[in-house]
Amino acid sequence: MSSSAISPELRSIFEKVEDGVRISNEEALVLYRSWDLNGLGSIANILRERKNGNFATYINNRYINYSNLCILSCQFCAFGARKRDAHAFELSIPEIVQTVREALPHGITEVHMVGGLHPTLKGDWYLELLSSLRATSATLHIKAFTAIEIRHLAERVFRLPIRDTLELLREHGLGSITGGGAEIFDAEVRDQICRGKEDAEEWLEVHRTWHQMGGRSTSTMLYGHVETHAQRVEHLQKLRELQDETGGFTGFIPFAFVPETTALAHIRPASAIEELRNLAVARIYLDNFDHITAYWISLGLPLAQISLSYGVDDLHGTIIEEKIFHIAGAVTPQRQSARALESAIREAGRIPAQRDSLYRRLMPTRESAVEPAFV
Repeated sequence: MSSSAISPELRSIFEKVEDGVRISNEEALVLYRSWDLNGLGSIANILRERKNGNFATYINNRYINYSNLCILSCQFCAFGARKRDAHAFELSIPEIVQTVREALPHGITEVHMVGGLHPTLKGDWYLELLSSLRATSATLHIKAFTAIEIRHLAERVFRLPIRDTLELLREHGLGSITGGGAEIFDAEVRDQICRGKEDAEEWLEVHRTWHQMGGRSTSTMLYGHVETHAQRVEHLQKLRELQDETGGFTGFIPFAFVPETTALAHIRPASAIEELRNLAVARIYLDNFDHITAYWISLGLPLAQISLSYGVDDLHGTIIEEKIFHIAGAVTPQRQSARALESAIREAGRIPAQRDSLYRRLMPTRESAVEPAFV
């Protein structure tokens, strides 16, 4: 593509990306302020195609929230609950194992499991949970716990250093950790939306430690609330710096804030244009990340499909049951079939491929692929 098709303020950035040169924070702010959405997509797609060709992936997975009981009261969160709250819940280990058993015949390769910072569960419960899931399937990848949950387990439950806690969890079946809990790293923002939650360095320390142990993880950003574009760039900078250091992040998954039933319900949700812009900027700035995921639960599948032309190469997964965004007011489906994800990818002009938890393509998918029967 010729730079003449790009708006003048973006041409120098287009040329840098074409030449494989990293952009600066100041240039990232130029991207955020630009209304040349097609130009942003064109620049982002240089990196998408360079890293992933024409493939776009998804994972066949099952979400499980084991409990929403939480000692925190984050202003942005409608998921967390106290025991007396009407929407509070807590699953038993047999219930969780049975849920996974029912999903296995439908081809899931991953169980994705997070919860609140539970006030009373003991360490043995978490270890039994992991061991029981591992006994259910030796090949199932267990992706579980946010960095915030890991710190809670280390400091309040096991009373062990972060590394020792991660080692213990891995010994019992943990395959990778999730990217949740990052929100926006800026301290002032965190004070407004999640006062009392661990800070940026504490989040980064958990992922750094896990990467140093040879583990992999995803990373996230919750945007579209009280943060500025500069604070988004600072967030991306911290992720890019840690990736330079460890290379342990598999992908980046930004989420647009869903305000409807939260304490921040007065905030206007991010527009479709802003969501596409944010994905494109992330793809351009995070030049050391191989994958950018569009979380269709937040975007909706039609917009997630469009995002495949704005630097995105992954549509996340079948998910089957999602609670955190839906309790907050999301009206998207709670699940997608593999066929629906493949169809969206093909309609966008990409080649669909199922992936594993580390974003490795398993194979280009076939029309006859096994379908989850949960719709």
